[in-house]
Amino acid sequence: MKIECFKAYDIRGRVPEELNEEVAYRVGRAFVDFLDAKSVVVGHDIRLTSASLTDALVRGLTEAGADVTHIGQCGTEEVYFATFHLGVDGGICVTASHNPMDYNGMKLVQKGSRPISNDSGLSEIRALAESGIFKAAKRVGSVTRQDMRAAYVDHLLSYVDVSKIKPLKVVANPGNGGAGAVVNALESYLPLEFVKVHFEPDGNFPNGIPNPILVENQGVTSRAVIEAKADIGIAWDGDFDRCFFFDEKGNFIDGYYVVGLLAESFLAKYPGASIVHDPRLVWNTVDLVESNGGKAVQSKTGHAFIKERMRLEDAVYGGEMSAHHYFRDFAYCDNGTIPWLLLVELMSRRGQTLSEMVSERIAKFPCSGEINRKVADPVALLKRIEEIYSPEALQVDKTDGLSIAFADWRFNVRSSSTEPVFRLNVEARGDVDLMKRKTEELLALM
Repeated sequence: MKIECFKAYDIRGRVPEELNEEVAYRVGRAFVDFLDAKSVVVGHDIRLTSASLTDALVRGLTEAGADVTHIGQCGTEEVYFATFHLGVDGGICVTASHNPMDYNGMKLVQKGSRPISNDSGLSEIRALAESGIFKAAKRVGSVTRQDMRAAYVDHLLSYVDVSKIKPLKVVANPGNGGAGAVVNALESYLPLEFVKVHFEPDGNFPNGIPNPILVENQGVTSRAVIEAKADIGIAWDGDFDRCFFFDEKGNFIDGYYVVGLLAESFLAKYPGASIVHDPRLVWNTVDLVESNGGKAVQSKTGHAFIKERMRLEDAVYGGEMSAHHYFRDFAYCDNGTIPWLLLVELMSRRGQTLSEMVSERIAKFPCSGEINRKVADPVALLKRIEEIYSPEALQVDKTDGLSIAFADWRFNVRSSSTEPVFRLNVEARGDVDLMKRKTEELLALM
């Protein structure tokens, strides 16, 4: 059986053509056989097909001999938490995050919530699932339903000093995804007033697929912040492992500047700590980390690379400009709740608005934001760009794609590992016009 829904980092495909209950069952059998897993956590997002796919997955896991802890409807981060908190052999969240409505998928981790991607077992699990030849199990595993949310909330609150958080007004927009359940569970512990928008989980997605990184999806949260005179707006993707921020004026805050703020927050708690960042936009992060006494460490883009580098460096935090934020005390996994807790704490401690905290940084290091283009020959384009710009460059770096730096501006170009596009990021030192000129110059080449 050919299975087409395995990707580089996870499983994603159309239901039922690419992902269905037979595939989910086979994934369960293959997961246990590959890991020799005795115990597995499962959970699922709010999509209409997630519960039935999870049932088929559980049948595969238990018929392979594993005992399953089923934590029900949840976010991907809650499966990560339950996996390391309970000390089980692996975890699977059935989710398609921000993909179209007719999609579903799975995110897989092994013991300690270490990621399973193509270079750490996903391709082997696919081959086993396709073959349909599984080990004969000595027993059928058990299924235990367990509510992990109270334990998860306790863990989340360990990242902040609630007594330092001021009574801010917060717009919370899960986009009818699953984040609202965790906001509700946290609400009684926090002195925050929540203005709830598109809050009810609904797999029909009556207000569109929750993907706040798209400009057309940002207006709802922005307007809600302005109308409510809120201090901050937060929006999440469907499985809420990413969160996105809006300042008190309704402006969307680029994820690049959030990395710097979270680095600053952690360095106040862990002086001298290492902070890992991706190579697309770097100057603001490095400047903040070094000025706060930390060590900035560059890693290739992508969760598997970031997590590996964080473990090597014993880094307390790692951030990508794409709104993926990773935490040492969260088994190096990404999380979409810890960032907003840290940010409201930082705003409270500093007595500043979010716009005040980021405006100075945006002025000091203006950036283009990530621009995507489809190109005919990415390899030839990369070579041409290097030939044009490297002779005058102060630094040429190939950690991920091509990064070229000059005295007052720099850029990174790379091919996406998940989409057929070429990605461009440009930044400058205090010169918006220069950044815009150079962005147009590179786009003309593309």
